[in-house]
Order: sequence, then structure tokens, then C-alpha cells
Amino acid sequence: MADHAYRDSVRRSYDTVAEEYATRLHNELAEKPLDRALLACLLEQTEPGAAIADLGCGPGHVAAWLAEKGARTVGIDLSAGMIEAGRRRFAQVEFREGDLLELPAKDGEFGSIVAFYTIIHLKPGDLPRAFEEARRVLRPSGILLLSFHVGEEIRHLDELWGHDVDVDFRFLEPARIAGLLEAAGFTVEMLMERAPYAHEVESRRAYLLARRT
Repeated sequence: MADHAYRDSVRRSYDTVAEEYATRLHNELAEKPLDRALLACLLEQTEPGAAIADLGCGPGHVAAWLAEKGARTVGIDLSAGMIEAGRRRFAQVEFREGDLLELPAKDGEFGSIVAFYTIIHLKPGDLPRAFEEARRVLRPSGILLLSFHVGEEIRHLDELWGHDVDVDFRFLEPARIAGLLEAAGFTVEMLMERAPYAHEVESRRAYLLARRT
């Protein structure tokens, strides 16, 4: 599948499940203590007054959690349906429709970036471009916090919560992602893994904290 057709398929799939996703997962951070701790770490290291970007924000619940803690947040997602769902729920978050490979943001606009489970929808060859874009929109010494599923498999879904979808979930090797980030101009400061929580899909999770050099 050509890259543009692949991204269109991801976009349509998330448009289809946007309302259901927002309803089911709006409070998921309440059951993820490690995620909250890492987000708090990100907040503490963000330059005062600088905005935080939530890439692949979905309906914006992570950006909203950060906003509740006093951050100025911008949620960016490929899916117009997700953006609409977020705007209806979280007036405190600015939402923008956009692609990880061509972010709708100015150079150095953000003090930090969070990207939870969004690079898993990129084809391997697109990862360097996505990391270069993340670096472009970060201020010098800005922080990037990534999470993704660990491994080498691709899980394809044709159905999600009773809706027809056509989307791949690509598991990734942490050492490879760290290497790509270093090549894109980041210094990796933390890499850790955890087992899934009882309510999550069965997969090992990786978290990576990197600083723009």
C-alpha cells in the first residue's frame, strides 16, 4: 500500500471509532500510575510558559490531563473525527488536525512533546522523518516522551469495538527507536519497559525520554 493510501486508511479507521474511543478511554490515565508519573516528569522539565504538544492525541485526554496541571497544550492528530471528539470534550486544549510527517506547527513552538502509542502506526521508513519533525517543532533542550509496544510483530485489525477498521499496530524494538532518535538529533535520557496493566491489551510497553540537542 502506498504511504498516502496507508495513512488515509489509518485516518478513516480512527474517524470511524472516534466517539467510542473517547467514551471508553477518556479516563484511562486514572489506571496508569507510571504514565502519570512520567507525564509529571515531563511537566517539571518543560520550560515555563512553553506549550506542550500531544502528538497522535486522539480525543485529547492526555493533553487534558496536562492542562489540568497548568500546562498549555496542543493536541495534534491525523483523524478529524478524533479532533472533533476532543474539541467537544476538552475546551482547555487547542486541537489541530495534522500528520506526524508534516506537523502543523512552527519551528521551536513547543517546550516538550508527548507521543503515546502513535509512532506504532507509521511505516518503518517514515520514522526518521517523524523524529526530524518532532525535533523541528521543539525548542532547544526540549523533551520528547514516547511510548510504544515492544517487539517485532504487526497486529492488523479489521474490527474494533464492533466497527470496521483497517489499521496496523507495529511493535517496535526500543534500541532501534533510540538509535533513530539519536540520528535525528536527540539525546536519549531514559528508556524503560513495563508489563501491561490488567485492563490493557497484552503487550510489553516501552517508554523513552529524549532531549533535543
